[in-house]
Amino acid sequence: MKPLYRGLLTLTLTALFMSGCALQQPPSVVDRVPDQDPNRLLSQAQEQAPDQAAQTRLEAANIYARQGQRDKAFATADELDPQKLSESDRVRWALLYSGLARALDEPRAVLKATTVLDQELGMSAEQQQTLQERRRWAQDALDQLDPERFALPEFSTDVERIAVYLPESGPLDNVASAIATAMRQHHDVQNSDVQLHFIDASQHGLDALYQRAEQMGAQVVIGPLDKNQVTSLEQRQSVPLPTLALNYGKSRNNQATRLFQFGLSAEDEARQAAQRAWQDGHRQMVIMVPNNDWGRRVGEAFWNEWSAQGGDVTNAVRYNPESSVSNSVKTALNVRGERAQLNNIDALFLLAVPDYARQVPPTLDYYYAPNLPIYATSHLHDGQRQPRLDQDLDDVMFMDIPWQIPDAAVGGEEVLPFYSTYRTLREESDASMFSLMAMGVDAFEIATNLTVLTGAESLSGATGRLYLTADGRVYRELPWAKFQNGIPAPILIPGLSTPDEE
Repeated sequence: MKPLYRGLLTLTLTALFMSGCALQQPPSVVDRVPDQDPNRLLSQAQEQAPDQAAQTRLEAANIYARQGQRDKAFATADELDPQKLSESDRVRWALLYSGLARALDEPRAVLKATTVLDQELGMSAEQQQTLQERRRWAQDALDQLDPERFALPEFSTDVERIAVYLPESGPLDNVASAIATAMRQHHDVQNSDVQLHFIDASQHGLDALYQRAEQMGAQVVIGPLDKNQVTSLEQRQSVPLPTLALNYGKSRNNQATRLFQFGLSAEDEARQAAQRAWQDGHRQMVIMVPNNDWGRRVGEAFWNEWSAQGGDVTNAVRYNPESSVSNSVKTALNVRGERAQLNNIDALFLLAVPDYARQVPPTLDYYYAPNLPIYATSHLHDGQRQPRLDQDLDDVMFMDIPWQIPDAAVGGEEVLPFYSTYRTLREESDASMFSLMAMGVDAFEIATNLTVLTGAESLSGATGRLYLTADGRVYRELPWAKFQNGIPAPILIPGLSTPDEE
């Protein structure tokens, strides 16, 4: 039960990952907090002496973080007085609070937490390195803050015209078509007065696209979709109109005024998997990703996040999706004879599509590792209920967009964001394109609610809880599920399971 963190992968670790080498380090110390009701702890704190109350509030914040209640965890950690904590607990508070603050894009709170670095407290080298990295992040974020950067025109009324740049031919036309279809359907279901003007991005350069958008009287632009075009835009000083790009550029930072970026980022999912595994108390991880560019990028994103938290990567395997799953698992788990060596392995991070992923848990069973926790991205779930096929994934934990796991995300389809649109698209669309359609719905909602996001508020979307980061990139926080009897089910909050479920 530890905090959410972000960070950078060192050059040494990158080299090890890309070469597939194992990293052997002794296990780190894990402080475990009993599963309790954080609300009850906070009530107890009100009647305790200041020193004990601070300790109790810290435990409550930790439990909130493990349960995924990030805002409550942050508020609880923010309200307690760290000076009333012991030195070791002050370090625990700093790690928890700074990690939550970074995830919430609160650089000033990160700086508040990292003042412990100046107090000569006893901490490990890993803890010190993590806090120093977060302090650098916060200082950089504050240096980059520009009150005019994402300034939006004061619309006399709500947004009335949106220009949409999507290609109608070329390698991205199928993706673009799914997004465009969802936008149109959502627009119609919502009975929206906003005018959507679609412009073929495959036929015009960026400057010509903006000229046409301005001629149409567009107030906001959605697109482009092509990564190279987005990269070109984020290297400019500004864009002519507030723009929601439907991809993330390749640059380290987005420099352009009024340019926002939104997409279904697998790298963001990997980072959230690392955060979740850390919250659950794991410290030594095995990574399995495909041996291609996608696998490299996502694997490095996970390793960056995991290492920044202080976790160890015991082994990293880049597998051939066409080769034997057994060979990859044997390498990952250091199998000797027919038995996995789990003395320095807490859990497994898996990036895989359904056909490959379904073979991994039975292979773990064969090598005497049936209880090894598996954390995965949305890519092992195709959004269809297939209990006979997916029962081999039982107990695998994964994240996905709310529209793909409604029961786990919000408790049922009827309470999903934009349920009417969901029902229409679910009945009419190809299941393989459904996540892209959810992205199209959210793109429309973001474009018509930019002032909400730039005002530091969040949106509850079809693709997750949406936040705007300091450089204009939309961050999606995804719900978690666990396969049970081949069906995605909620992950029960610790301490609330029934006797039959324990």
